[in-house]
Amino acid sequence: MIVKSILSAKGRDVATIAPTATLAEATKILSERKIGALVVTGAGGRIIGILSERDIVRALAQHGGDALQLPLTDVMTRKVVTCTPRDTVAVLMERMTAGKFRHLPVTDDGALTGIISIGDVVKYRLTELQFEQDAMRDYIQTA
Repeated sequence: MIVKSILSAKGRDVATIAPTATLAEATKILSERKIGALVVTGAGGRIIGILSERDIVRALAQHGGDALQLPLTDVMTRKVVTCTPRDTVAVLMERMTAGKFRHLPVTDDGALTGIISIGDVVKYRLTELQFEQDAMRDYIQTA
């Protein structure tokens, strides 16, 4: 399966935020939307960073409660690894495992078109495994 199929099933909504927003504003959005990351976008919707729960923990450990007033440019991850709609689930799992992160923004010709989480990948794999199990059971019963 490819990313495009996953996005077709889950939707293409991506929570984004401006780099000038504070960490407090970002945490409120994360909490309200029950998500684990925000894509930080600049002019023209260009991806300039990503803010994950791990970034928040790191900022709080380093700055204490004062971190909540910092702009996202001070705490976000700047090197954003992305994927394309044509990437396979195997490629996603490889990138997520190697990078030790749980969210991959999806870009197509440089434009942000979705986001894939580790939860999306696990859901796909469970569905795939169930399909394989059912096919094997059907094969055994007819053999």
